[in-house]
Amino acid sequence: MVGKTTNSIKKRKKIQFVFCDENAESVCILGDFNGWNEKKHVMQRDEQNVWRKTLMLPPGTYEYRFKVDEHWENDPQNENVCINCFGTRNNVIQVS
Repeated sequence: MVGKTTNSIKKRKKIQFVFCDENAESVCILGDFNGWNEKKHVMQRDEQNVWRKTLMLPPGTYEYRFKVDEHWENDPQNENVCINCFGTRNNVIQVS
């Protein structure tokens, strides 16, 4: 079983999510990769006021959005979207 865990970890890819908003107080990334948990992946602001978070994700297709100061935002750098169950759009990323 440990071997399977090691293999799945090796197959993970480093994905950096970036969101630009100099006025934001907080930004987090939510998606089906973290159960849409807003506390799990809080993004960090750098000195240029760019919010960043790097995740290690296994291969797959993932839906995600940003939560910026309690408001949902899509990723303006990713045009791949799908309609979610609320009738709004989620971004989609393919990790291979």
